[in-house]
Order: sequence, then C-alpha cells, then structure tokens
Amino acid sequence: MALSASINPLLMLVGDWRGQETIEPSKWGPGGMAEATVSCREELDGRAYVQTYAAERDGKPWLQAHVVFTCDPADNDCSLFWFDSLGFVPAQPAPGQWDGETLSFVRSSPRGRSRHVYSPQGDDAYAMRLETSFDDGTTWVLVMTGHYTRID
Repeated sequence: MALSASINPLLMLVGDWRGQETIEPSKWGPGGMAEATVSCREELDGRAYVQTYAAERDGKPWLQAHVVFTCDPADNDCSLFWFDSLGFVPAQPAPGQWDGETLSFVRSSPRGRSRHVYSPQGDDAYAMRLETSFDDGTTWVLVMTGHYTRID
C-alpha cells in the first residue's frame, strides 16, 4: 500500500488480521514462533484507532495487548499508547512518525526502550518489527518480527 504523507498512515492497520511471528530469544524467554490475531478499528471520528492483539505460542495464550493510536496527517506526528498482559502501564504515549514507507514508534519505560516499526505490504498485509534498547537507543536488539494478512 503506497500511502502518501497527506493520508493518515493508521488506515493501513484498520481491519482484522492474522499473523505469523518470530520471537527472538531474550531475557524474557526463549525464542520461537507465535500466531497472532489483530483487530483495529477507527474511533472518535478518526481521531483515534484502537487495536486488540492476542498471540499464542504452542497453542497457549502468550501475550495480549490493547493499543490506542493517534495521528495528525497534517504533520505526520503519531502517538501509541500500549497496554499489555505483562502489566506495564504507559506513563506517556510513544511518539511516532510516518516517513512515507514505515510508521515507527519508540516507547520508553523503566525497563528500556521499545521500537515498533509497521510497514505496509500491499493492500492486504503489513509487517511489524519490535526492537529493544537498554542503552537509551544507542543499540537496538531485535525482539520480534511479524507478518499479518487481512482476514476480513
């Protein structure tokens, strides 16, 4: 999907999706594969987008999240509020930016920084990469990659 800078990049996430994820080994657990379902809908007349995410590993629930996105298409500034089943509540939104090809957000918390990068893959798919930094963004470690296909 070739989204122009004047179009809200969050539109690429709207819909129902199923995805395959590759989880890298980390201090939080072993690596492996996961399957996820994602649903994203427009709310508040397009001022916010709400995403529900649920992933399974080995047929068992692994991670659940609720995400609230906002974006101002006039200046391409976006925000992400991430709430997950690990229990961490965001102290502030993660700032984001659409560069014409990827939508990136960097979350900061006491456990480090996380970078979420969303990339459209045509009209019916997108990829997401999650990276973590424990040195204020000097170096990044890959945590997860996922590819999601529209199911609605």
